[in-house]
Amino acid sequence: MIEHDVLIIGGGLAGMSAALHAKQAGADVAMLSKVYPTRSHSAAAQGGINSAIGVEDSWEVHAYETVKGSDFLGDQDAIEILCREGIEDIFALEHYGVIFDRDSEGLIHMRGFGGTDKSRTCHVGDMTGQTILHVIYEQLLKLEVQSYNEWFVTTLLMEDGICCGAIAMEMTSGKLEIIKAKSIILCTGGCGRVYEPSTNGLIVTGDGLSLAYRVGAVLMDMEMVQYHPTTLPANGFLITEGARGEGAYLLNANDERFMLDPRYEATTLAEKASRDVVSRAETIEIREGRGINGCVLLDCRHIKDRILEAFHQISELAKDYAGVDITNEPLPVRPGMHYIMGGIKTDTDGRCYRYNGEGITPLPGLYAAGETACASAHGA
Repeated sequence: MIEHDVLIIGGGLAGMSAALHAKQAGADVAMLSKVYPTRSHSAAAQGGINSAIGVEDSWEVHAYETVKGSDFLGDQDAIEILCREGIEDIFALEHYGVIFDRDSEGLIHMRGFGGTDKSRTCHVGDMTGQTILHVIYEQLLKLEVQSYNEWFVTTLLMEDGICCGAIAMEMTSGKLEIIKAKSIILCTGGCGRVYEPSTNGLIVTGDGLSLAYRVGAVLMDMEMVQYHPTTLPANGFLITEGARGEGAYLLNANDERFMLDPRYEATTLAEKASRDVVSRAETIEIREGRGINGCVLLDCRHIKDRILEAFHQISELAKDYAGVDITNEPLPVRPGMHYIMGGIKTDTDGRCYRYNGEGITPLPGLYAAGETACASAHGA
């Protein structure tokens, strides 16, 4: 039997961040991942991270726009923490070694993103998630954090109502092992492969949601599923929102920028409206016969120089999987499932909850973070 103070299940950015902070706090911490950590699905995040670090921006404005983007269903306490503390998190990432793109003055370059007319998305080209994933993993190696790579958790262990460990299988050998811990943190991502099409990799199968549910943890907002407006029809690969943030257009079969149609109520932000608004507009265009083989067109031709400078990954994806040079011709795209807004109910400290017959109470020993958790910062 293996024992640790803290066992983190999942090796993406949420799991790595939890492991890093737990180790820095002096805990005996271990991270367990069913793939090698730098292959976690966080690597697929392209566009960047929203943070109000601009001189003409503020966390309060960021928070309001996040509340508005949630259709006013997001938990405003959680949103305040996200937006207020996110500023220092960007600087912390820089200190760890994440080299964000710079503008002409040497400041962190921020591109536009959906749901706001402000440019506040800090990025590393169009491979932000992959870059951060490698940098944080380097920090874990530096601190000699124990990492069980290519292990799969089958069951959480409960004793006297307290979550106290897990049964895990070493996938290369099939060996089962009991791992005891004072605290278990689930950081297992979403459940994207339940849906088709989806931007999610084949490893995103809702493992943590299932593990938590089977020991009585409460799941919430599971009906709130985010669709991304621009995915490749062949395989669901993500084409970053950053392209539209930099000025790319969406066109229908009549060569019209349909996001300027007043009925979609997005004439101010147009292609930079919230993802649900753009995905819904695309679906209406396609269903009413103005699509092209079940798609609309993403037109990047007028921002060719910016594409060549900062969007190497999506340029290669378009060529390899759609046969399209996006600097010379529009790219067929369609909405695809991207993110589960719901998940394991947590408070802002990551504590999980259970139903006791009269109401919900904390489930001792069990925590969750990242996409598998739901502190309700996202709303609808």
